[in-house]
Amino acid sequence: MAVIRWEPAREINSLQQEVNRLFGSFFDTQAGAAPAAPRRWIPAMDLVEQGEHYVLRADLPGVSEDDVNVELDENVLTISGERRSEHDEQHDGYRRIERASGSFSRSLTLPDGVDPAGVRARFQHGVLEVAVPKPVQRKPQRVAISVGAEQPAVVEAGTSDGHRESDS
Repeated sequence: MAVIRWEPAREINSLQQEVNRLFGSFFDTQAGAAPAAPRRWIPAMDLVEQGEHYVLRADLPGVSEDDVNVELDENVLTISGERRSEHDEQHDGYRRIERASGSFSRSLTLPDGVDPAGVRARFQHGVLEVAVPKPVQRKPQRVAISVGAEQPAVVEAGTSDGHRESDS
């Protein structure tokens, strides 16, 4: 186990830098300097298992269904789009924008075997819901075994002396 020396001065210095950054960006914007870069918007998403589907719900307030794109490519589900800025307030040389806007993209890797034709998307009241069918689990198959020139027979079980217990 490694021992790490605690240095309170470093912690205080880090805190001071964060406070300076926050106040600096606040006062620079107020003083008429160039506004800070807009915040990047990443919509909140939930992924739940419901019966035979995985259901993804993404909160997309202020986004129209025409501005949303859902794609499934090689087991990667990608939701992308754009929320446009609706309001700008102009007062005394500065702008105030509190809601983040811009383009977004979220991707999730799905398990192998998902049928792309079964994916369904619905957009209602600012919530995108994408239902993805769970992949079908493969079941073992019986393989017919032929003995000599006979027709293949399905072997249920064998005995230690090599004889078949039952044929179909």
